[in-house]
Amino acid sequence: MKAMILAAGRGERLRPLTDHTPKPLLQAGGRPLIEHLILALVAGGYTDIVVNTAHLGAMIERHLGDGERLGAQLAYSRETEALETGGGIRQALPLLGDGPFLVVNGDIATDFPFRRLREPPPGLAHLVLVPNPPHHPRGDFALDGGRVADLGTERHTFSGIGVYRPELFADRAPGRFPLAPLLRAAMVGDQVGGELYPGFWMDIGTPERLEAYGRWLDGGSAGSV
Repeated sequence: MKAMILAAGRGERLRPLTDHTPKPLLQAGGRPLIEHLILALVAGGYTDIVVNTAHLGAMIERHLGDGERLGAQLAYSRETEALETGGGIRQALPLLGDGPFLVVNGDIATDFPFRRLREPPPGLAHLVLVPNPPHHPRGDFALDGGRVADLGTERHTFSGIGVYRPELFADRAPGRFPLAPLLRAAMVGDQVGGELYPGFWMDIGTPERLEAYGRWLDGGSAGSV
């Protein structure tokens, strides 16, 4: 199974850090964020990885190259402007192949064991949810018996980790569009499975969270940010 890292975002909340450095190359623990993810994917058995780029994308390609030094084989899906999550995945489908594939947001930090996601999902998608962080208390989706739903009393946050079948995007033309409406439509047909992961996870969306991730990597506590 191939994997994709979403790395095309502008990183507005991390400005001015991202004015001259693409968000995936911001460092924590002496290593760029995207390298932490690539190494975790490789450890989980994912070595064939697609990276989509837009803002300062050439810098990402120059830094990572073909991925060999990290144990990976990298391919790049280049976007003139960021196509959002759905559009970015849709454009990368020729690189991802005909089977299910794993997608990971490039601005998260986690110790999730990616090897757990090697099996194809029974439906169109399988999402990893996490407990709601302080900055997102209302969550995104509900989880009921291994199925993800848009409605429910206890909602959890989408981690930015998911396995998808290409058929999820079959009716969408290329272009800029979000992923969430496709997932919600599939949920109506009971085609989205999921799990709740209680381990370490962070959305690196602010300088404070970037610093907190560095503390966690150094053996400390990330705290609540």
